[in-house]
Amino acid sequence: MNPDLKLAQDYLDALKHQRRLSPATLGNYQRAIDLLLGFQKENPVRFLEAAQVRRYVAVLHSKGLAPRTLALVLSAWRGWFRWLARHRGFGANPVLGVRAPKADKPLPKALSVESAQQLLASSGEDSVLDKRDLAMFELLYSSGLRLAELVALDVSDGRLDLAHGEVTVTGKGSKTRTVPVGAKAREALAAWMTARATLVRPDEKALFVGARGKRISPAVVGARLAAWGRKRGLGVRVHPHMLRHSFATHVLQSSQDLRAVQEMLGHASISTTQVYTHLDYQALAKVYDAAHPRARRK
Repeated sequence: MNPDLKLAQDYLDALKHQRRLSPATLGNYQRAIDLLLGFQKENPVRFLEAAQVRRYVAVLHSKGLAPRTLALVLSAWRGWFRWLARHRGFGANPVLGVRAPKADKPLPKALSVESAQQLLASSGEDSVLDKRDLAMFELLYSSGLRLAELVALDVSDGRLDLAHGEVTVTGKGSKTRTVPVGAKAREALAAWMTARATLVRPDEKALFVGARGKRISPAVVGARLAAWGRKRGLGVRVHPHMLRHSFATHVLQSSQDLRAVQEMLGHASISTTQVYTHLDYQALAKVYDAAHPRARRK
């Protein structure tokens, strides 16, 4: 047997009997080590260098392995060489300084303006819960609130000012901000405030309450919004943070004022807000591809 194959088998046996790893995890380790041995061919792993490891990672990345998968592969290699140093007298671990490429951060998903209008259009239903839901969803979209900020609102602390069209919330890092509330949201909130009295318990201060009259939970808000999206045929699962993303995207598309959007979202750094410029660019790119005579593929 190839000496390196024997070293690999000894390591996997140690993992199986000493650490009692699951068969699935052991299989992942074995596949990762097989990749390394495939690269090395007849070259002993004892002489592997960090530069070679980096090259192997680059090759795997070019073949389509995701950064997360590469990180797991490197972790398996790193663990094997740690074991080889302890139990087989190997020298420095050549994988120690090697990191997987960073994964691209997925862009936040936002509704189109048309989809947002479709979601929030009146369905003709007029129950107390329908009025509550519409008020919640209009406020999320109108003011870009986080879900936790929405459910934390009370009726008696003056933070929601419908007369002036403002709401004040405390977000991440205990930072307080005041943001505008649009006309549609104010209408929906006024209707809910009237209906709320028929549902709320006498001692409950929460602006939004559940069917039992107590402060609504974030999970209920998410479930109700997802149901609204399905009922209105949006074709995508709508969640509360998507309304915040949609708020930011649509305001930025109209105003191009990144600083204002940063303030309204309560972002500590403008770099966090800049992700929405990429969403805006995607929309512009689609318009360009459809309209420019030399952009279309033949």
